[in-house]
Amino acid sequence: MRKLAIGAALSGALALAGLAAPAASAAGTPDLTFSGVTVNKGKPVVIGTTQAVSVPVSYTLTRPKNLVIDQKKTVQAVILYRGTLRSVDNELGPDKAPVCTTAATTDTTVTEKCTETIVAVPGEALYEAADAGTWKAAGVYAHSDGSASDDYLHSENDLTLWGGLASVKVQRAARLTADAAPEPVVKGRTLTVKGKLTRATWSSGTYTGYRDQKAVLQFKADGGAYVNVRTLTSGTGGALSTTVKATRSGTYRFVFAGTATTGAKTSAGDHVTVK
Repeated sequence: MRKLAIGAALSGALALAGLAAPAASAAGTPDLTFSGVTVNKGKPVVIGTTQAVSVPVSYTLTRPKNLVIDQKKTVQAVILYRGTLRSVDNELGPDKAPVCTTAATTDTTVTEKCTETIVAVPGEALYEAADAGTWKAAGVYAHSDGSASDDYLHSENDLTLWGGLASVKVQRAARLTADAAPEPVVKGRTLTVKGKLTRATWSSGTYTGYRDQKAVLQFKADGGAYVNVRTLTSGTGGALSTTVKATRSGTYRFVFAGTATTGAKTSAGDHVTVK
């Protein structure tokens, strides 16, 4: 399990305690409340093969007024995880400390509005097919206090996680093409429209064919709007192919609605002139 990179205190706490067995005692657990957690503005996180994706996270944190969170020795944040807190399959955390501003105070509590950014890197943070799917958000509190030198090491760590605060779909990016031929075409003749549906494979850093998936062929006559022509199922290597009768000039494209693990995609349009 990789460590979170949101400061030495939390990294050290997770490294020593491990996400699978948090080492927080009831006596040391602060009275924190994470609420209103929103990941990526409520939209799926769609990730390709090379480019890192920044995922914004916002939430409200209510803490005891006398609890100091300096994001050095005492850290709080929201992370994303797949699996359960008892048995985490993968996790993503922010590289930088959250930015929090005070929204309200009482005699005993402080309520803050917090934002942070989690960066997902394909092939590094995401590397297997199982990473595509539903992830959950957890609030984290960690405290680390110790001293170290070449001759002496002492460390006390306390880690608490509150899971199931929100959920977000992490999806593999799709690519989709469309090509109509021949161009130009004589009116009444047959046009062949071909395409290919592929999706990101994080383990190899390539896009591979996505077969047995529904894609809709659409046509837009010059000056008109797109209308559905028919639905196709992708074959070997994600191949799509069908024929239509050329009646008027216009543009053809394919539309893939996406799945639970793969993002939606619309191909670029291919214009055909009918003579």
